[in-house]
Amino acid sequence: MYRILVVEDDPSIAELMEMNFSVAGYLCDVAADGKQALDHVKEKAYDLAILDIMLPEIDGFSLLPYMKKAEIPVIYVSAKNQEADRVKGLRLGAEDYLVKPFSVLELLVRMEKVLERRHPKQERIEIGNVSILPEERTVLLAGNPVSLKPMEYALLLMLAKHPNIVFSREQLLREVWGDSFFGETRTVDNHIAMLRKKLEWAERIVTVHRVGYKLVVD
Repeated sequence: MYRILVVEDDPSIAELMEMNFSVAGYLCDVAADGKQALDHVKEKAYDLAILDIMLPEIDGFSLLPYMKKAEIPVIYVSAKNQEADRVKGLRLGAEDYLVKPFSVLELLVRMEKVLERRHPKQERIEIGNVSILPEERTVLLAGNPVSLKPMEYALLLMLAKHPNIVFSREQLLREVWGDSFFGETRTVDNHIAMLRKKLEWAERIVTVHRVGYKLVVD
């Protein structure tokens, strides 16, 4: 299930989006200003952000670099209807630009297109009694959903897509957390420990002495 971040300072419009996105099957969080939006991005992984431009604290144009850094595609929905504004938003890297007042149905269709481009269909991954459904970001253990934090899921997907390959802790930090992360390699160890516990994979995720980890798949 995709998670959408709505950044909109008009409560009625924010409520309209949240209600319709939920009905359409999306998870949705709302931020009323740019600062709140950044706080959300630090805490959760998002598949798409819907940004107003004229926002308190940090405007929508200034937010875009932060969204790009977090690899969150952006659709602008704004009352700024001048061609120069639309061109600026698209040149900055937004996926689309919709002018207020807008059709909710049209917005939903544009969202679907962006998500389809960003998340092409991926095959279900089966490893023992664990099933990974990339399209839905869902993990099942013996058919039952497993609750994983965003970085636990990202680490699992990295290992599952490269079975029997040894990764150093430094490689996993770089590939999963990104170059901008300045934490210690112990972060990897902690997340591996949680995956072993939640998925009952004490013997499947193997520690390679003085190197890192690999996921053993027969």
